[in-house]
Amino acid sequence: MKKFAFTSAAAEREFRNLPQKIKSRFALDIKALCQDEKPFSPIKPLSSIGPGVIELKINGKPAFRCIYIAKFNDCITILHSFKKTTNGVDRPAMEVAKLRYKEFKQRQHS
Repeated sequence: MKKFAFTSAAAEREFRNLPQKIKSRFALDIKALCQDEKPFSPIKPLSSIGPGVIELKINGKPAFRCIYIAKFNDCITILHSFKKTTNGVDRPAMEVAKLRYKEFKQRQHS
């Protein structure tokens, strides 16, 4: 069974500040992933951020996303969780995820 972690205190705070219903759904998804099962929510690979980066999606008004890495150290690492504010790509959210992925990779190699 895989573990799960947050890439930073900010990533953990974002996740904990999601609405309870959304947080519970993402938590079920992460638990399934840790048990090598498919998540219940739709997923989308985000190779533009990095290899192994995946987005969990909850659509609706509003929509929510949880971006994680499933590729390293037998651990699901959450990079960023947020309320989606646009119909297209949420560029500010993607920039946060890219920065956290870069920092995560640097910690892995130090």
